[in-house]
Amino acid sequence: MATRKDQYSESSIKVLKGLEPVKQRPGMYTRTDNPLHIIQEVIDNASDESLGGYGKEIILTMHTDGSVSVEDFGRGIPVGIHPEEKKPVVEIVFTQLHAGGKFEKGSSGAYAFSGGLHGVGVSVTNALSKRLEVKVWRDNQVSTLAFEDGFLVEKIQTKAKAFGDKVSGTTVRAWPNPKYFDGPQIPLAELQRLLRSKAVLLPGVKVTFIQEKTGESLSWIYEHGLKGYLDETMSQLGHSPVVIPVFDGEHFAEADRPGEENFAEGEGASWVVAWTEEGSPVRESYVNLIPTTAGGTHESGLREGLFSAVKSFIEIHALLPKGVKLMPEDVFARASFVLSAKVLDPQFQGQIKERLNSRDAVRLVSGFVKSALDLWLNQHVDYGKKLADLVIKQAQARTRAGQKVEKRKASGVAVLPGKLTDCESEDIVMNEIFLVEGDSAGGSAKMGRNKEYQAILPLRGKVLNTWEAERDRLFANNEVHDIAVAIGVDPHGSEDEPDLSNLRYGKICILSDADVDGSHIQVLLLTLFFKHFPKLMERGHIYVAKPPLFRVDAPARGKKPAQKIYALDTGELTAIEDKLRKDGLKEDSWQISRFKGLGEMSAEQLWETTLNPDTRRLLPIMSGDVDLVQTNKTMDMLMGKSESSARRVWLEERGNEVEADI
Repeated sequence: MATRKDQYSESSIKVLKGLEPVKQRPGMYTRTDNPLHIIQEVIDNASDESLGGYGKEIILTMHTDGSVSVEDFGRGIPVGIHPEEKKPVVEIVFTQLHAGGKFEKGSSGAYAFSGGLHGVGVSVTNALSKRLEVKVWRDNQVSTLAFEDGFLVEKIQTKAKAFGDKVSGTTVRAWPNPKYFDGPQIPLAELQRLLRSKAVLLPGVKVTFIQEKTGESLSWIYEHGLKGYLDETMSQLGHSPVVIPVFDGEHFAEADRPGEENFAEGEGASWVVAWTEEGSPVRESYVNLIPTTAGGTHESGLREGLFSAVKSFIEIHALLPKGVKLMPEDVFARASFVLSAKVLDPQFQGQIKERLNSRDAVRLVSGFVKSALDLWLNQHVDYGKKLADLVIKQAQARTRAGQKVEKRKASGVAVLPGKLTDCESEDIVMNEIFLVEGDSAGGSAKMGRNKEYQAILPLRGKVLNTWEAERDRLFANNEVHDIAVAIGVDPHGSEDEPDLSNLRYGKICILSDADVDGSHIQVLLLTLFFKHFPKLMERGHIYVAKPPLFRVDAPARGKKPAQKIYALDTGELTAIEDKLRKDGLKEDSWQISRFKGLGEMSAEQLWETTLNPDTRRLLPIMSGDVDLVQTNKTMDMLMGKSESSARRVWLEERGNEVEADI
C-alpha cells in the first residue's frame, strides 16, 4: 500500500542536534547578506577580553585565501576538560549553542560585562564556516584544533609554547561558507568602521587591520576616546561648528552611593554630545562594546536625560516664549552623539543585537546624563542660553508645522466625545490615541499617559461586529461613533478615495486585556478598521498594544539588584525563568504575578510596560501587501453571521495555526 506524502507520524518529527539549527535557519542567528556578522562575533569576544582589562591589542587579518583571522592578547579560551561535558572547553565553545563564559554574572563570573547572553556567538561562526582553526596560548602552553562545516576534524593538540612567544591570547581563523550568504564579500568600509569603533570604546587598546593581498595595514588607538572619535567623524562629514562646546562625561554606579542601589555596581554610560545648526546628525550607540545600530532603551535614556536637563534650565531662567511647548525631539533633533553603555545583563532584540530592550537602561542612562548636564549648564550659563535658543527655535518650527495642519482640518469638526481624554499637542505625527477596553483600565491609562501627545478613549463592552454592517447604520453604535469622531475620519468603503485631512492622531492603538476577551475586542476593532477605514490600515496608522500577562519579582543575584521583569506570554515567562535558573537562583526564590486585566495595573505599571514609547511593545497592523480578494473571503468566513458552519470546519482544521495572542 502506498504511503501518503502528507502523513504525520512519529517519524515526521526531526530533532536538530549540535549546530544543525544554525545551518537550517542561518537567518535566525545572524545576518545573511554577507559574512561580516559571523566575523564580528569573534571580534566581540576579543573586545570583551580587553574590556575586562586583559590584552591591549587586537589584530584582524584578511588573508589571500578568503579567510579572516582575529588575534587577541587576552587570557586565552580554557582548554581543559569540562567537568560535566567531559570535552575540552574550547571545543564546547565552538560546537554547542548556548555554551559560553558570559552567563555567570556574579562577582565570580569570567565576564562581568559582555555583549549578550544568547551564548550562540562563535558557535554560529563555526557552523557557517567551511573551516575554522583555533589557536590558544595559556598557562605556558599553546593548543590548536580545527573544524570543518562545524564538525571537529583536528582534535586538540597541546605543547609547550616556544621561547619568545606571547604569554596568553587566542587566534581564530575562519573561512566563511558562501552558500549561507547572499554575497561572499565582507564590506571593507563597514568592517573598518567596526574595528575603529572598538578602538574608540577601548581607550589605550590598539586595533589593527591587515590585508595580505594589498599589504595594507591600518591601526587605530584613541587616547581621547569618544570625544576624539565624534570630532573626527563630524569633521569628515563637513558639519557646521558646534553651537556650544561638546558635552561629554561618564558615570558608573557604585554600591555605596545613595540613589544608585537599584543598579548593579559598574553599570552606567560614557557619552559625548554635540549640537550643530546644520548637517545630518552623527548618532552611534553601543552596549558593552556591541554596536546597536537600531538604538534602543539606552538611547531613549540619553534623549530623556538631555531633555529633562535642558527643559529645567530653560524654566529656571524663564527663557521659554509664551505659547511654546518643549518636546524631547526639540532638544534631540540637532544633537550628534556617541553613547557607550555598560549593562550587566543586557536584553537585545534578536540574536544580531541591533537594539537594546532592557527597560532599566532608560532610567540608568537618563538619570546619570541629566545630573551631569544639569551641573554643566549651571556652570556655563552663557552656553546654556545658546543651547536654549537653538532648542526653542526647533520647538517654534515644529509648532508652525502643526498649525499648518490644523488650518486644513479646522472646518466642520464635530464635537469630541465626552469620555475622550485628549492630548495637548497638535502634531499629528507625534499624537497617539489608545482605544482602551473598559473604564477601569481607561482610568489607569489616563493617569499613566503622557498628556502631551497621548489621548485615551475608553470603550464600554465589546464593539459591534461591523463586517456586515451597513455604512449608513454605523453611527447608530455609540462606540463606533465615538471612535470615528475622536480620530477625525469618517468611515468609508474601500472603493472610495479617503479623506484623511482631518486625521487627529498618527497612531491609533488598540489596548485590551491580554486574555481571550481582550483578543476578541482586538478582532472586532481590527474588523472595523479593515472594512470601514481601510486607508488608515494601509498607511500604517493602526497598531495593537501588547500588555504583559505576567510579572516576575526576581531577588538580587550576584551584582544584579532585585528586579521586576514583565513577560508578554507564557513563552517569555519560561525564558525568563530559565535565565533566572542560569543565574543561580533557586526554584522558589522568585514570585510570579498574573495580570487578570489592564484594570489591575497601576498607572506607573501601565506606563512602563504599555504606554512608554521607549519600553512598550506596539505591533503595527498593515494591509497594503495582502491579497485583498482572498482576505475578504477569509473575513467573510470568520466574521459573517451566516458562516457559522464554515467557521466551525475551519477552526477544527486550522485553529491550531492561529496565535492565541494575535
